[in-house]
Amino acid sequence: MVVGINFVLMGCFQNMVLDTKTPKITKEELLERLNNPEVAVIDVRIGDEWKKSKWRIKGAIHEDPEMLKSWAEKYSKDKTLVFYCS
Repeated sequence: MVVGINFVLMGCFQNMVLDTKTPKITKEELLERLNNPEVAVIDVRIGDEWKKSKWRIKGAIHEDPEMLKSWAEKYSKDKTLVFYCS
């Protein structure tokens, strides 16, 4: 895991995180941040769940949560990462 990345969780992914100090975000708070270049919204739905969904957050990037080590370092340590899965 890259040290220094800010994590914000939304939706069911928050249930996978053991660190209870990780901040949560509401959909209203996310809407206020969507155009901020320092925020990356990451869709962590797995496989077909992501492919078949007609609902996606505009501008979100899909990343496979099982491959975290392969993609985590491509995000700047100064960015806030918002993860969602629904």
